[in-house]
Amino acid sequence: MGLFNTGSFKLHSGEISCFKIDCDYLSFYDLCALAVEIKRRTEPYGFVEGVPKGGIILADILHSGATGRDEDGLLIIDDVYTTGASMETLRRHRPARGYVLFARRPITQPWIKSLFTMEEP
Repeated sequence: MGLFNTGSFKLHSGEISCFKIDCDYLSFYDLCALAVEIKRRTEPYGFVEGVPKGGIILADILHSGATGRDEDGLLIIDDVYTTGASMETLRRHRPARGYVLFARRPITQPWIKSLFTMEEP
């Protein structure tokens, strides 16, 4: 097993997929490097929150880059996007920007961006 796995997997969304992205295989140093890229691609953010469980460590890393200013807004972080429901739940209709490491499909919510987007066959 590793970051990318093939087989039959039930996702958090309840969907069945032929591949799984398991970000638990990313090291702390991998996440730090990915956080640098997210910081480079996004505008300044005042606060950051991570979707449990996959976005928590990444959000903790990104916390050091938060300005603490309300006018810079909220950044919501997750590791893998399937439907965006977890991010919407954490957002709770608040104004926010979102970032994920991997999107399993094209993202439909305009407030969320990804570092990498994949599509199932």
